[in-house]
Formats: sequence, structure tokens, C-alpha cells
Amino acid sequence: MPLDVAALRELGFADADEREVRADERERVVGRVARLDRGWSTVVGSGAAARGGDGAVRVRNIGADVAVGDWVVLDPRCERVARVLPRRSAFVRRVSSGGVRAERHALAANVDVVLLVHAADATPNARRVERELVLAFDSGARPVLVVTKADVAEATAAGATAVLGALGGACGVACLAASGRTGVGIAALRALADGGRTLAVLGASGVGKSTLVNALVGTALRRTAEVRDADGRGRHTTTAAELVGLPDGGWVIDTPGLRAVSLWTSGRGIERAFADVFALAERCRFRDCKHEAEPGCAVRAAIEAGTLAPERLESLRRLVAEEAAVEREREARRRRADRKGVRRATPR
Repeated sequence: MPLDVAALRELGFADADEREVRADERERVVGRVARLDRGWSTVVGSGAAARGGDGAVRVRNIGADVAVGDWVVLDPRCERVARVLPRRSAFVRRVSSGGVRAERHALAANVDVVLLVHAADATPNARRVERELVLAFDSGARPVLVVTKADVAEATAAGATAVLGALGGACGVACLAASGRTGVGIAALRALADGGRTLAVLGASGVGKSTLVNALVGTALRRTAEVRDADGRGRHTTTAAELVGLPDGGWVIDTPGLRAVSLWTSGRGIERAFADVFALAERCRFRDCKHEAEPGCAVRAAIEAGTLAPERLESLRRLVAEEAAVEREREARRRRADRKGVRRATPR
């Protein structure tokens, strides 16, 4: 069947994506990954299929690096993913393989806006928010901070919004309050998907992601669960990422709750998430200032004046060190792979 560009555009297919489909693939099935399940991908080729109509196909993805939101070309028999088209954006984190080796894990691909969700009934963890912002900036999508459960006590909600708003303001990121129960802020979040854009909803368990997605979609799509009184944590009610259509157009990718937010290698994510610190560093007397005891250090001066929290500088240092460690591990793996390749190629 010829490439149905019109149907794919309903799913967010763009001119750049169309150019990536090779001439020999234009008679094959091209679609978007709507769901992943242990070696299987549900691929849709139209908006109607993604919204529950006919046309979805379930194929094997063994050996393919796929994420929900990816554009893929299927093999001629429509049994497996033959190729993943280049991503316009991808939210990628580091995971441990067997508790030792670092591997990259793409949570969502071809996303336009990343909603970083935190609950108003608990003080947001600033260090986690910083990590999320680094990953979101590096994804290529636009990050937006969202305070859910805005229907809780006014003072509590205002406090959480202030914490997130301050962190977002330091790097130019919007912060919106919303409630999936009362509908507050839902229209503003839906508007972020205007023009067929794709949103990704990311956050820890228990922050109200599923309730938020249900409100965005307008139906009880996701099961919700109460948060435990003992530790304020929620259970994983979303077990698999899924691409879902919004009533007025656009798409949302819901993801399972993230217990840990570990960095992969960064582009300019750290610089953008800590824009306030980097702006101060530009005013230091010495270009290689380590912000410790050097004279004329603008960063230390801001900390002493109370305009920059010392924890923010320490967090920046930890994230830079963490990223450097991941890069060293990747480089060591590349060298080992190169040595193995040389040994295989050397005649015995």
C-alpha cells in the first residue's frame, strides 16, 4: 500500500518525517508506536486507529530501539519493526542493566511538550525537578512544570506552585497549576497540544498523572489509586506508556511513574536547567573559576547575598560529575568493543 501521508499527519507526521522514508519503503506500512508490551509494539497508521478504531497492528520489536511515539517502517509482511525513523525529540534517561552497566532508555519519542508533573499536597523535591529539567531540555521538547491536585488546601497548593515556579523561572520554564478532579487548568494544558502536537506526561507515582491524563482525554482511560498515608507515595497504576488522542486534536503519551531520574549524556540540558548559575558564572573574574575561594566570584557573591541557594550550586556540581561518569563508562565500553573488533579481524 502506498504511503498514506494524510492519515499519518493526523498522528503528528511532519514533512521532516516524510523525507526520512526511503523510496524503497514507500509501499510498506509506516506508522507510529502507540504502545509497547515486552517485545511487542502496537503500531497505528491513522488517528482513527490510535483512538481505538480498526487499523492498529501488533508487531515484534526485538532488536529495535523503539519508544512510544516513534515513527517506524514495518517489514513487508507486517510482522516486525524493520526500521525506526530518526527522532525529532526523545526523553532519554539512564537505567542500570543488571545493576551494573549503564544503558539508555527512551521513555517517549517525537514529543513537542514534556509535562513534568508534581503534586501540590507535598513539597516538590527540588533536586528531582532539576534532573527532570535537564532531561527535558536535552530531549528537544519544550518542558512545562505542572502542579497537580490544585484542589487541595489553598496554602499547600500555593507553596508547591511557588517552589516549582521559582525553579522554572530560573531557566525560563512555565509553571501551571491543574486539577484533574475540578478541571482547573485542563484547558490550558490541552492548548499545548494545538496543531496536532504531542504531549508527554512524566512524574513519580502518586502525583496524579493518571487523573490528569483522564481529565485531558475526557474519559476514565487510566486507573487511579490512592496515595499511601504512611509515606505519601502512590502505586504504579500506569504500567505501560501509551499514545492517546485528545478530544480537540493532538496527542498525549502517559508514562509509568519514575522512581529514579538518572541522567544520560547531556547536550546543553544542564546549562539550560541551571541558566541562572551559568549567567552568574559569566560575571566571574576568572574564566575557569570553580566558585570556591577565588576572588571576584559572582556565584559565591550571590550565595553570600542570599540570591542563589547554595544547594543549587552543589546540585549542579553533582549532575556534572554524574554525567561525566556516564560518559567515561560509555567511552570505556567503546574501547572494549573496538579491541574485540580488532581481535576478531586479526588472522590467527
